[in-house]
Amino acid sequence: MKAEVYEPREDSYLLQKYVKKYAKCKVLDMGTGSGIQAQTALEFTKDVLAVDINENAVERVNKLGIKAKVSNLFSNVKDKFDLIIFNAPYLPEEENEGEISIALSGGKQGHELTENFLKQAKKHLNPKGKILLIASTLTGDIEKIAKDLGYKIKCLETESFFFEKVSVYLLEI
Repeated sequence: MKAEVYEPREDSYLLQKYVKKYAKCKVLDMGTGSGIQAQTALEFTKDVLAVDINENAVERVNKLGIKAKVSNLFSNVKDKFDLIIFNAPYLPEEENEGEISIALSGGKQGHELTENFLKQAKKHLNPKGKILLIASTLTGDIEKIAKDLGYKIKCLETESFFFEKVSVYLLEI
């Protein structure tokens, strides 16, 4: 699917701080967008794979010298990773009416894509593997969703913006 590439915003920079802390191993950057998280991870490890449903994003990230491929979540990912990074699209559909965007919409209520990701991610984590995940107060109760799916979840940091709070979470099985 070709679409506009998600450019780094406040949520990207918040997540990037923690990528610098945790990316010391085999890393998957899910929904890579501009490639900011994959590029950051490459500063700390050479074992980085970036994936995105958006062909334009994959082409762009490949041009940066980052191994990237098209994948709808884990549809084209077979390996296991020590760290999976996901700056998930988290806005409810009605929040971006008129801007039908795979880069922004997390589903009807905002959390469906993240929930689907978390259901699949367990099969792609090495023992003691971790997930860095961005979520918004507009997304719904990500902590409850994660716990219901058997994850340990810890909020690392929250930033307030004019209409929402955005948090970075660390998840483990």
